Amino acid sequence: MDQQRWQKLVDWPLAIAAMAFLIAYSWQVIGELTGTTAAVAETVIWGTWALFVVDYFVNLWLAEQRWRWFYTHLLDLAIVVLPMLRPLRLLRLVTLLAVLQRTAGAAFRGRVILYVIGASLLLVWVAAVAVLDAERGHDASIQTIGDGLWWAFVTITTVGYGDYFPVTPTGKLVAVGVMIGGIALIGVVTATLASWIVEKVGESNQKEEAASKVEMEKLTSEIRAIREELTRG
Repeated sequence: MDQQRWQKLVDWPLAIAAMAFLIAYSWQVIGELTGTTAAVAETVIWGTWALFVVDYFVNLWLAEQRWRWFYTHLLDLAIVVLPMLRPLRLLRLVTLLAVLQRTAGAAFRGRVILYVIGASLLLVWVAAVAVLDAERGHDASIQTIGDGLWWAFVTITTVGYGDYFPVTPTGKLVAVGVMIGGIALIGVVTATLASWIVEKVGESNQKEEAASKVEMEKLTSEIRAIREELTRG
């Protein structure tokens, strides 16, 4: 089996695993679980991590140029080696975004817009859960999921009221990720809008050129008819 075939085979299973991880992690953080429920959530979290580990090493093994694949996929390595930093575990959801992006493709602008909306909502939720996990229990303003959602929303939209903000190093690292993600998503929206405008202008120019061509042909026909009449006269 080659690497491309393997990646197609595991794309959706990994996306499903990422969603299962997000549900379990959100449940664990928001519910502040203990006992059996905490054990169940932790089992799901570590089980999905094991799937990502297997996928990483299989990809590394199947790569034609392993060293090149290694240093060009450092994010994949981070997804594997950062399970001890709880909020940064959410990097695994990059796999889900990658699958959605490939599904959206570049063929239909509507799909790209749906992808951007979905990615934005996912980023807001992930950031809210991650910052809550990092900040709760410290002398910080973010102590509930509502606080986290408000903070994530105003941060990703670059408003930044400043009423809620992270104080821990991990929380600040999450904030940097949200800022970068917000800028990237705004860039996608801007590029999509710009391409739509260019397309409409192009269509308008084509219609004008077609109309002008019809008028020129009509005028040419009239001139030819006049010349024929003069010749006969």
